[in-house]
Amino acid sequence: MKKEPTQFKKMSVLFTALLLSGLSVVQAQSKQELKISKLQAKIDKIQATMPAAPEEIKVEMPKAKKVVIPAPVKGASVEGITEYTLGNGMKVLLFPDQTQQTVTVNITYMVGSRHEGYGETGMAHLLEHMVFKGSPRHTDIPKELSDHGARPNGTTSVDRTNYYETFNATEENLKWALDLESDRMVNSFIKKEDLESEYSVVRNEFEMGENNPNSVLSQRIVSAGFVWHNYGNSTIGSREDLERVPIDKLQDFYKKYYQPDNAILIVAGKIDPEATLKMVNEYFGGIPRPTRVLSDTYTKEPAQDTERNITLRRAGDVQFLGAMYHVPPGTHEDYAAIDVISDALASAPSGPLYKAMVDTKLASQIFGYARSLKEPGYSYFGAVVPKDNDIAEAREAFLSAIDKAVETGFTQEDVDRAKSQTARYLGQVTRDSEAFSKMLTEFIAKGDWRTFFLFRDAVENVTLEDVNRIAKKYFKSSNRTVGQFIPTTAPDRVNVPEAPNVAALVKDYKGKEVEEITEVFEATPDNIDSRNTTGKLSNGMEYALLSKGTRGNVVSASMTIRVGTKESLTGIGMTDNLTASMLMRGSKSLNRQAIKDKLGEMESSVSIGGGANTISVGINTTKAHLSEVLAIVEDVLKNPAFDETEFSNLKTEMKTGLESQQNEPMPLAQLVFRKTMNPYPKGDVRYVPSIPEQLEMLDDVTIDGMKDLHSKLYGMSNATVSIVGDFDQEQTLKELETRFGTWNNATPFVRIANDYIPNPSGGTKIETPDKANSLMLAGINLKMNDASPDYPALYIGNYLLGGGFLNSRLAMRLRQKDGISYGVGSQFSASPLDETGSFMTYAILAPENSEKAEAAIREEINKVRNEGFTAEELEKAKEGLLQSRQLSRSKDGELAGKLNGYLYLDRTMNYDAGFEAKLNALTLDQVNNAFRKHIDPSKLTLVKAGDFEKKFAEKSAEESAPAGKVSGAE
Repeated sequence: MKKEPTQFKKMSVLFTALLLSGLSVVQAQSKQELKISKLQAKIDKIQATMPAAPEEIKVEMPKAKKVVIPAPVKGASVEGITEYTLGNGMKVLLFPDQTQQTVTVNITYMVGSRHEGYGETGMAHLLEHMVFKGSPRHTDIPKELSDHGARPNGTTSVDRTNYYETFNATEENLKWALDLESDRMVNSFIKKEDLESEYSVVRNEFEMGENNPNSVLSQRIVSAGFVWHNYGNSTIGSREDLERVPIDKLQDFYKKYYQPDNAILIVAGKIDPEATLKMVNEYFGGIPRPTRVLSDTYTKEPAQDTERNITLRRAGDVQFLGAMYHVPPGTHEDYAAIDVISDALASAPSGPLYKAMVDTKLASQIFGYARSLKEPGYSYFGAVVPKDNDIAEAREAFLSAIDKAVETGFTQEDVDRAKSQTARYLGQVTRDSEAFSKMLTEFIAKGDWRTFFLFRDAVENVTLEDVNRIAKKYFKSSNRTVGQFIPTTAPDRVNVPEAPNVAALVKDYKGKEVEEITEVFEATPDNIDSRNTTGKLSNGMEYALLSKGTRGNVVSASMTIRVGTKESLTGIGMTDNLTASMLMRGSKSLNRQAIKDKLGEMESSVSIGGGANTISVGINTTKAHLSEVLAIVEDVLKNPAFDETEFSNLKTEMKTGLESQQNEPMPLAQLVFRKTMNPYPKGDVRYVPSIPEQLEMLDDVTIDGMKDLHSKLYGMSNATVSIVGDFDQEQTLKELETRFGTWNNATPFVRIANDYIPNPSGGTKIETPDKANSLMLAGINLKMNDASPDYPALYIGNYLLGGGFLNSRLAMRLRQKDGISYGVGSQFSASPLDETGSFMTYAILAPENSEKAEAAIREEINKVRNEGFTAEELEKAKEGLLQSRQLSRSKDGELAGKLNGYLYLDRTMNYDAGFEAKLNALTLDQVNNAFRKHIDPSKLTLVKAGDFEKKFAEKSAEESAPAGKVSGAE
């Protein structure tokens, strides 16, 4: 503040004093007048030299010292991905991919269940949930995610936690995502009241896993295999720890690990690297580097000295076997061979386990994998054994098959096949920047993102000698955990090596040459229509071809074969489903393994399935291999082998799967709900059979029946196909004509319409004893199609009620507020061809909360009926839905599926543009009125399945907890 001159201040005081003296005698006043006038003259003279006084005093505060954010430092660059380090220690990976119309922001924190201390099991995963509860600048994260049309999630593993969101590639969306992640990195609320509601949600998620005996068995085996190391703990944690976690401990855990120097951010997709890096530094660079120093975990699992055995007993209908072997870290030189060995052992249908277990009918399924971790991990193998089989005989064959394969050695064919399978998978992932950016999280967790490329290259270089040598080194009985204890006088221990120095491994790695991007394609309806070529082949088969540049020259295709009539499919049982399922199990010229090998060599995949009127074919390949893949598809569709062994294995697999569902809440509730909502008569192809009926139908299927159905019904006269990606359009059209253009349906196809049938109101309760989780479904059949006037309004009304990501009315109530359901929402659909629509709500929860959940769902529906949605909700829903639909169009696989469906409906993408215009024009009254008109809770059909009687229940958490309130307990 400026100071007044001293002499001016003194005179002003004197003058004021004289004026306030109140002289009332005229004489005295006269004597003073001269003095006063002289004094005033001096004051005026001084004031004349002063600047005019301001109308208000302005106080100039000292300016805050500007924080200088250091520029990011460029690091390694490999195959299009470049690393930068911010001044606070945070790593940033930029992965530009101009072929995408999307951006993925994925942040990984180097903290997982491995870092949890005594009494902290499940804390990393619980924290993952809590970080969605808001931060100062983002108080309603689920709502924001929906508003931006994002596809988000958070995941927790043993070595890391990550959060990602994929959204339309706009600068506004990118700034929002970076602001969101930077704010919740260090400013998440982590409040006690949120913990109390979210604990129940996490417990519900825990109970979902407890419903699956195979999942529980796997966890028990791993837990028994790791006696000291935290890898033996379930990531979701112990129920006892979850029930008692103090909020201050959770906050401390958050403050310790959620810091910039412990985070790696990936931004992938359609980005400007320079502008994006600047934005990242603006949002994250100013976060101070913490003073605390993180130390890595140091517990080492001792060498296992004998085979360990466990037995799990609980309710169920199918038996399971499992075996775990300790193996080196994912960065160790032996690991690539371990991965190859694990795939070779469990390969179907030629692997040792498949031949020893499935071909002999001792098991219906086998599987195996290697867990690539930062510290020494494990390889795991499992088998699904039908309930009537001798588990002891199956166990002996299971372990003998592994031991024999290791002892006698693998063949070059085994190794090549396993390597091809891995190469195909990694190749497909790297061609999709979104999927690749998520996969890199797992390799970041091992110490450096470049370990992905080291692993890929190492698998390519694995030799037969490596495989057989390393198999004998690790796959020993003394190094595994299975079902029983076997004493031995000669201990044979495996000392699993430590993780190598990752920095040294990646120091000079350069990677392979990155393919040049050929085109940037804007996936707008107009642009898609302008580039999409449609037409018919000679036999009437319709096609849609959209050729454009893609990363890795990827091609996605979708094909639908339409067959049969209501009459020809009456009484068909399950023959239609098994016929479709058998197609990829061998043709007359290629057996199942040969098909799998060929596709593996081409890094391509084909899926075929369906039944009744339609068979669906999905293709993912590259430009170089499209022709060969189409040849395989033609071969399996026209010339299926219907092999006896494959048919027998398929029936066993399906039978075991059906038997495993007989006491499971989710499949039972869904089946009864479908049957209630669609009560077609037995024999009708639309009839919904019970599980016992499906088992009977399965037994009735024969190879002759499948051959007869195939010869009479299959053909391409009414088929449609769409292809999207990098391919030669003219050449591909000629191939389609040659391969499919002359194949006609022997029996003309007639679409089977669906009828509108009013659903019964009321409820059904299904008891599934000893199941910790339950499923509740409630729905209404609606007489409308997608051209009905109310369809757009109901579409957006359903999104607001239960369709958005965690921020819908139902999710906010049952998950966010009440904390009683891990998964809750609603669905709405209407046929484009028949006046058959449906509305459904669902909730996954503990059985004891089912009545509370039912009441809450009814209350929320009634609240909308009575009060309506708000204008703000509607505007945000429009914005989020429109972005979400644009995001879907940007995914080639999804676009191919849509174009394929639109061929049959005689629609173009102009339909989408028109529908989105209708959505955008909706008024609040239209949405609220349509909801009130069609969604009436009194008309709901309710089905719930779970252990409501609790016959086998242990003491509840409340009974076993100490006296007093337990944090997070109901």
